[in-house]
Amino acid sequence: MPWSLDQWLAYQTQVHPQTIDLGLDRLGVVLERLGWRQPGVPVITVAGTNGKGSVSAYCAAILSAAGHRVGSFTSPHLRDYRERIRIHDRLVSADELVSAFERIEAARGAVALTFFEFNTLAALLVFEAARLDAWVLEVGMGGRLDAVNVVDADVAVVVSIGFDHQEYLGTTLDAIAREKAGIFRKDRPAVLGAGDMPGIVEDFARAVGAPLKRLGVEFTCMGRSADWHYRGPHWDLPRLPPPALQGDTQLANAAIAIAALEEIAFAERAAVRRTIPAAAVAQGLRQVSLAARFQVIAPQGAAAVTWILDVAHNPAAARVLAANLRASRAAGRTFAVCGILADKDAAGIAAALCDCVDTWWCTSTDGARGQSGALLATKVRAVVMAPVLVEERLEEACTAAAERAQAGDRIVVFGSFHTVGPAIDWLEAQHVLP
Repeated sequence: MPWSLDQWLAYQTQVHPQTIDLGLDRLGVVLERLGWRQPGVPVITVAGTNGKGSVSAYCAAILSAAGHRVGSFTSPHLRDYRERIRIHDRLVSADELVSAFERIEAARGAVALTFFEFNTLAALLVFEAARLDAWVLEVGMGGRLDAVNVVDADVAVVVSIGFDHQEYLGTTLDAIAREKAGIFRKDRPAVLGAGDMPGIVEDFARAVGAPLKRLGVEFTCMGRSADWHYRGPHWDLPRLPPPALQGDTQLANAAIAIAALEEIAFAERAAVRRTIPAAAVAQGLRQVSLAARFQVIAPQGAAAVTWILDVAHNPAAARVLAANLRASRAAGRTFAVCGILADKDAAGIAAALCDCVDTWWCTSTDGARGQSGALLATKVRAVVMAPVLVEERLEEACTAAAERAQAGDRIVVFGSFHTVGPAIDWLEAQHVLP
């Protein structure tokens, strides 16, 4: 009897002795056995410490608004594994995934693949079969040795550089930057987002012969989000609508995505070029959606409490979350429910948010990289003055915060995807989600 999707996913956690083992050699062997070839459609690869999910979402939404069938690959997922692979206007089906996994298993032989490598290979096979017009691929970790980098992208984007995954990418910003810049290719544009990006990123792009396209230099975004202006080498787009994703960083993220798409619209190679009208850019900005990126849920009613969901799981992302919280002040108090993996800088995250939160609830995260709510609370108490409480189960933490909250208060659930995903399930069960 064929395995179900859940059986395949359980099996894939046992194939490789390590959860994370960066490198492209194993994938290369399996792809060669599968007879896979580089895609004949434009590919945008997006890397970065923070912001890559938002930039990927903008790219896919605008391409779709322009009438193109787009495949997008992202990770991790919040609630459903199928969120990782989207085929134009739908999630990949369980049958499509099972079929891809069966092919991969037959081809891999004795090659030990990680869970993420199975995931990436499945996305490549599913996209190939779907005969799409464009692919948008989000890098899982780093860039140079990430499984996604087996694909030679037509445009490579590095959104930002910050401290995260140091045990794999290096302990300095230059080391991390070098890994992320590994997605660049000769004669294919390298789009850079952050103005304070380490110089080694530009150096690497020049060394491999990737034309540079930098925010604030080769392309700009000007004005306020309600009426802003993108200008690049080919496009001059005034009076753009505000991005549908909320938060102070979203204007820059949208501009980075537009800069990448501009290179597709004016690509020298006909096979890569795609028509993207200005109206499609505006439509994509209005229609883009991405859960848990400063996602505000404000139920109606006199006693309503606002919920905010955000997968900020490193200090840089926490600083952005803090800025967004300050920019949208609550009438009442701000409570935090957080769960953070053991290999993250919990103290740095809490320190970034210390003046924004009135009471903390720390909860446990599951898995090999998880940690207890009690241990997390010890780290948080070391850097904040506000009360820090412990509820080991996420559902109990959300319940406790909701019971304490009054009209005008807001509850921020943030940290790991393993925390925010279950929180969405809990909110749905409480009939809080719209």
